[in-house]
Amino acid sequence: MSDHPFPPEDPAAFLSLCAGEWMSLRSRFALSDGDDEWHQSERGEVTVRFESSELASQLGDLVVQPADAPLSRLEFCADGALTFKQQGDEQLGQWRFWTDGSLELTITSPDGVLVQERIWFTRVNLRLRSTTAVDADGAPREGSFCTDIRRVSKPAA
Repeated sequence: MSDHPFPPEDPAAFLSLCAGEWMSLRSRFALSDGDDEWHQSERGEVTVRFESSELASQLGDLVVQPADAPLSRLEFCADGALTFKQQGDEQLGQWRFWTDGSLELTITSPDGVLVQERIWFTRVNLRLRSTTAVDADGAPREGSFCTDIRRVSKPAA
């Protein structure tokens, strides 16, 4: 949990609030030419760790470990630059903290696919994420919506 006010008032508070164990439900929509498998929903578990930085030029990192996928690291620079690392691959992007308390991530993959994800909290323990992907020509490829619920333990009696 976080000692920061809710909703988060700055990017550092937002990143800190992301730390925890989350149960997720994601719905994906493949925007294709009418095949029968255009929609998929999946449940998952993910652990997110926030690592603050001593450097003034960096806000810190989010280390994301899904239960059934490789670990990834998102490095947030104070100037809005973002680096996404996973299994030796590195992609560059940008982040932006909006006045409504949400965080937007934009990453372009080597094949030209642009992925944008918007993350926001409606409660301290409820996080929502929407993602869109468009190809290099601007044609939509995929969209998804994810609801994350933080796992919390019951207080000792």
